[in-house]
Amino acid sequence: MERSRRLRIAAAIWLIPLAITCPGRAADVPAGPATRLPALAVTGRDEGAKLAPAPLEPDDVPLPINLATALRLSDARPLMVAAAEASVWVAEAQLKRARVLWVPRLNIGADYIRHDGGGPDFNKGILTAPSVNFFYAGAGMWQNVALTDAIFEPLAARQTLKARHADVQASKNNALMDTADAYFRVHMARGSYAGALYAANRGRDLVDRVDRLAGDLAPADEAQRARNMLATLEQQATSAREAWRVGSADLTQVLRLDPRAVVVPLEDDHLQVTLIDPAKSLDELIPIGLTNRPELAANQALVQATLARLRREKMRPLLPSVLINGFQTPGEQIQAGIFGIGPNSSMNQWSGRVDLSYQAIWELEAFGIGNAARIKEQRGEQSRAIIELFMVQDRVAADVTRNQARLQSAAARVGQADRALRAAVTTFEGNFAGLQQTQRFGDVLVLVNRPQEAVFALMQLKTALDNYFMTVGEYNRAQFRTFHALGYPAGELANLRPPGEVGPVDVSRPAYLPPVGNGPPPATR
Repeated sequence: MERSRRLRIAAAIWLIPLAITCPGRAADVPAGPATRLPALAVTGRDEGAKLAPAPLEPDDVPLPINLATALRLSDARPLMVAAAEASVWVAEAQLKRARVLWVPRLNIGADYIRHDGGGPDFNKGILTAPSVNFFYAGAGMWQNVALTDAIFEPLAARQTLKARHADVQASKNNALMDTADAYFRVHMARGSYAGALYAANRGRDLVDRVDRLAGDLAPADEAQRARNMLATLEQQATSAREAWRVGSADLTQVLRLDPRAVVVPLEDDHLQVTLIDPAKSLDELIPIGLTNRPELAANQALVQATLARLRREKMRPLLPSVLINGFQTPGEQIQAGIFGIGPNSSMNQWSGRVDLSYQAIWELEAFGIGNAARIKEQRGEQSRAIIELFMVQDRVAADVTRNQARLQSAAARVGQADRALRAAVTTFEGNFAGLQQTQRFGDVLVLVNRPQEAVFALMQLKTALDNYFMTVGEYNRAQFRTFHALGYPAGELANLRPPGEVGPVDVSRPAYLPPVGNGPPPATR
């Protein structure tokens, strides 16, 4: 793929909120007839603990990639996009065939007939030769088409092609949403892994400190409690790394990259991408979705196709079928050529021959009962297409409502999770420091904080880290799901205004997997 500069979003100041405006187009870009896409913003808020980057294992195959690059790949490589483009190709071919229904077929061939025994002779009355040979070679035009099909099938096929083009846009939108969903799942898993490693390291510090206190200031079972806690944290870190690898496999499957790779996002894991303002009301958002969603455009085109076919059946008894063929020729397929005839084994009479027949035939199928059934069938097809359109409209409205609820919830929970994480860091650090502080009660020297309090505070810190990365990931996923529900085109982010600069990425795959290719040739009208 074309190489360009790599996106780098810096977010390295710990404990300080960070806001970054994403580089992109300065002005808003129209996203549909109903609205304009709001300014794109990329922000981050530090997770409140100085986490080291999640490390890779020696046998890992790293795949560095940023969000802009992943979104650009989602516009071209997923199989769902290639399948939709192939459907456009099929629909284009069907439209081309419908446009030439009125053009006759061209036949070129030869025919030989041998007759033995008695039979009629149009010249002499009775054929007296024991056998006779016929040979006819030439070409002809053959056609049998209803004018209603020649008129209305191209109209229906054109609407079907329009629907397939809308399906391509819908598949690109779905691919972008799937890519973003998988990408932020990788972020969530990698952030949780880094948090788990941080908590495990702090757990080792805690175990070491409790071991030094055991016997004098803390019971021996406190040290065992701390070790049990450390074992749990290490298991959670292992599970978090598993989630990182699984999320990487999900992303590489969508983008058709190397399935062995461990995806390494180039942004920080607390990255927040804002596409849609969570404060927007449903009365503002639902009309946008009903205007922009390509699924609705596809269904509307299919309704128009059924309307064209209904008009075709209503006109069928009124317009004739046109039949072009030969006359008194074998199979009536050859209309002009060379004709030879002769008795027995000879063929000594040769001449040119032309046989043409043009017919216009009006037909009432089953005395009109069949035509009425055809009209009823097309009315049923039209009703079904309209009902499916209504179902899609309801689904779009529900999608917008569901995703706005998720987005508003995630936006509120990100702030709550941030505050909870900062409080958890402060609580643990206070309890950990308290293990070195004592106070005297008479002749008894006791710790300011007990080890079990520090153990509990560390487990709370681990939970707060998980919740923070989970809510940040859910916020980003809800943003892209809302973007998808509103029907904004995938190219808006993939090509026109990517969230940053598209960078280089290794798109090679193992030799034992099929090549990605470029899909079918572009279908054009």
